Amino acid sequence: QVERALVVYHNKYAEARGWIRTSAAYAKTGQDGETVLAQKSLGQGLALHNDGEYFTIFRDHVTGLEYIRSSKELCEKGLYVELGAYKYQVFLDFREVQDNEWRQYAQLTAYLNGRGVPSIEEALREVILRPVHYPFRELVNARLFRQLMDACESARRREDLADEVEQKTAHLLREVKQLTRGSGDEVAIAREVRQELEAILQLPVLASRFPLPRSRKYKWATEYLQAGPSAMLGAGRTGLRDDPAVWPTLLGWLFAHALGQVVDEADLGQISRSWIDEWLLGKIIAGALRDLGLDEGAAWQAVATIKILTSHQRWFEIQAPKKKWTYRVLESWLKDDEVQRFLQVNRYRGVLWFNKEAFEQLLWWMLLPAVVTISADPLRPPAEVAQEIVALYDVVKKLQRAEEESGYQVEKLLEAVKR
Repeated sequence: QVERALVVYHNKYAEARGWIRTSAAYAKTGQDGETVLAQKSLGQGLALHNDGEYFTIFRDHVTGLEYIRSSKELCEKGLYVELGAYKYQVFLDFREVQDNEWRQYAQLTAYLNGRGVPSIEEALREVILRPVHYPFRELVNARLFRQLMDACESARRREDLADEVEQKTAHLLREVKQLTRGSGDEVAIAREVRQELEAILQLPVLASRFPLPRSRKYKWATEYLQAGPSAMLGAGRTGLRDDPAVWPTLLGWLFAHALGQVVDEADLGQISRSWIDEWLLGKIIAGALRDLGLDEGAAWQAVATIKILTSHQRWFEIQAPKKKWTYRVLESWLKDDEVQRFLQVNRYRGVLWFNKEAFEQLLWWMLLPAVVTISADPLRPPAEVAQEIVALYDVVKKLQRAEEESGYQVEKLLEAVKR
């Protein structure tokens, strides 16, 4: 394969703009052996198709940005450039693509209108996914998140926002359904999301919604949830409502975790999780969290947490004998590379270690959406909800005891849970 490059240099103290179409004359030997002057067009030099079905992608070595142009335009008009004084551009990695039946490269070229982007393939995905991205952004944005976080105190406001969220979720799911040709009931799924939202907004009053007066374990469980994940880091009991990352993370999970249900109820966790990356939903979530005031690192840490919670959203329904159940739960978590990264699992002198604070945070985060899911079920009697929360809290306590015995070694943690 021939590697081609185009170097554009402006050697004057002035602005320059215009079209580059034809090369300077160069000497070549003619058929009769005589030296003649010849010129090549840009299209000939790059071996492009003079055809509206073809598009050329190339990269600017100076900025690292990629560009796309119509091959027909490059052949007939050339390449339009603008350069400041003594500036230059080095275009490399020219490759040509043929458009498909949906004219997606033509759409992308029109959408970018000459702009460079870090990745043409990623930009193409964004164009293809615009029908999904628009309704997803209608749900995942700083304005709506703030309104939802402020609605905890007002039942009327909660009701109005729940109506809005249900309608917007149904719209999003219809677009997902059309893109994937799924067969799920978007109206029913949107209603479930609404019920989960109502459960999230009433987390501060969980104990009064589902009373279990004579249970000390239930009191401890609700206090544990209300403490928030910052308490797991020894940062004091800032409280669930005061942690700036908790509500945005939980709302990000709410609007991402059920999308796969449109395609497959049984495997909805893994499908939804894969779409966070494949459909670039993580970028949208991180953008909303930055708009809420989280820094770049905290925003992407929240996205990483959302991915884990989405993958393991039904961990409390794992089937196993009662004596082995907690072990099976932990084993399923530790098999996940993303959970291992969250726990900062590392090998030192042949032993796998995990981070204590990260493990404590993982337990808190795994419990929270499980409680939301259980408490959102309108068919569960209040006492049953409270008892299930106690049962899940027992799992957390068992895993905490195993952690204390493990010396923060992964193998010893698993062995301790087996006992």
